[in-house]
Amino acid sequence: MTHPGWFFGAILFWLAAWAFNEWLVRRKFFSPAIKRISRMAVPLLFGLAILALWEGVVRGFAVPPILLPAPSAILARLLTSLPILWADFRQTFLKSVLTGYVLGCGLGFVVAILIDRSPFLQRGLLPIGNFVSALPVVGIAPIMVMWFGFDWQSKVAVVVIMTFFPMLVNTVQGLAASSHMERDLMRTYAAGWWPTLIKLRLPAAWPFIFNALKINSTLALIGAIVAEFFGTPIVGMGFRISAEMGRSNVDMVWAEIAVAALAGSGFYGLVALAERAVTFWHPSVRGGRT
Repeated sequence: MTHPGWFFGAILFWLAAWAFNEWLVRRKFFSPAIKRISRMAVPLLFGLAILALWEGVVRGFAVPPILLPAPSAILARLLTSLPILWADFRQTFLKSVLTGYVLGCGLGFVVAILIDRSPFLQRGLLPIGNFVSALPVVGIAPIMVMWFGFDWQSKVAVVVIMTFFPMLVNTVQGLAASSHMERDLMRTYAAGWWPTLIKLRLPAAWPFIFNALKINSTLALIGAIVAEFFGTPIVGMGFRISAEMGRSNVDMVWAEIAVAALAGSGFYGLVALAERAVTFWHPSVRGGRT
């Protein structure tokens, strides 16, 4: 049975939130604290408006829960399944994602430094890196499961492969970002390769490196979850999504998706904050953009 009141109420909330956001965006606040609060309020209010519209559509048109559960149902399932969700989060994010992220990004950075020292590696390894980075994760994951087993180690291997080459390519490009005039100036100071790297080329490469870190923060989570579809113990976000979808527990699937989205957004936000602290001199940071 449909309930149009829910739908029209959601539409009114959406319009009110839209109007208030327009007012916040156009208003110029002189206090830095109020300006910061207004910047945070805009995406938060926009997200609440989307959830309200989602709730109104599902309840107003009586959408079956098997097709699309309401946000309130997803929240209720999330609150009643916290131990399961925490175990899945620990298996997928804390073990697979973070370990693979650190190893993949670290190896990519080290190899980029070696490539910068060797023109042979630059011409030989970079084309192979571009080729491997184009391989689909659904093709890599089963092979890694066969090599490293069903536990989190195989998921770490998938994450390493997915994060290694974005870091490698971006770091190589960043190391070449400094101008010839700047490098000539370092040579006039009789600076060798290492002092030039530390004092000039690496600071110029930080925006490129953090760009790779931000890209990899989402790629790592996607890779670990997809890899769990091809073999894992009875725990993990990917396993839970696959198993609960087979049981038609769609609310639990959406609860896992919500946890993954929050974890990925929080991880990305931490990397962006680190970028602001390290590259405070960059024009994009001085201008208030991340």
